[in-house]
Amino acid sequence: MIRINIVTIFPGFFTAPLEGSIPGRAAKAGLADYRVIDLRDYTHDRHRTVDDEPYGGGAGMVMKPEPFFEAIDDLQPDGPIVLLSARGHRFRHGDAVRLSLQPEVTLLCGHYKDIDQRVADHLATEELSIGDFVVSGGEVVALAVTDAVVRLLPGALGDHESASSDSFYDGDVISAPSYTRPAEYRGLRVPAVLRSGDHARIETWRRAESERLTRIRRADG
Repeated sequence: MIRINIVTIFPGFFTAPLEGSIPGRAAKAGLADYRVIDLRDYTHDRHRTVDDEPYGGGAGMVMKPEPFFEAIDDLQPDGPIVLLSARGHRFRHGDAVRLSLQPEVTLLCGHYKDIDQRVADHLATEELSIGDFVVSGGEVVALAVTDAVVRLLPGALGDHESASSDSFYDGDVISAPSYTRPAEYRGLRVPAVLRSGDHARIETWRRAESERLTRIRRADG
């Protein structure tokens, strides 16, 4: 079993997503345990302040270091402490696999303009980003990382082949397109090879489509 801790100022954001679909199924099966920690519980003023103006001036607010450090002091987590940050390394399938093998993973969600750099330098063990864009807070990113990790746990999916045929399961390779019934819809037909029953031809077609799409859509690495 893996325990996933999520440190956030919006704990209610995670209630429905962690109860549904694969994350919910994994929790019910005893494969994953989620702890959502309200960062404001580790503040010491009546306004429960988690941010302040940046040193050196500039727009926006910066999340204070104290609540993060105190939350981790209380949790005493056993495993990676991941700061979700636009400055982080690009999160890839290999990272999901690596994290899924840990007993415990702690995700730190930022908000506002930034997080005090001391959290990145002296508390987090790594920084991860899900792409070259900025979202309002780390909550969306934490859900994406959690889902990517949990679905890899043995027994989380109905069968392993469902995951093994996904994009990026075997390196930076995009999976072939999928089709289902009806065989024709509004004049749009499923490729004949997929309806042929010839599994060797189907596998050849899927491999070729996978290579073609990877070549086109991952040309920039």
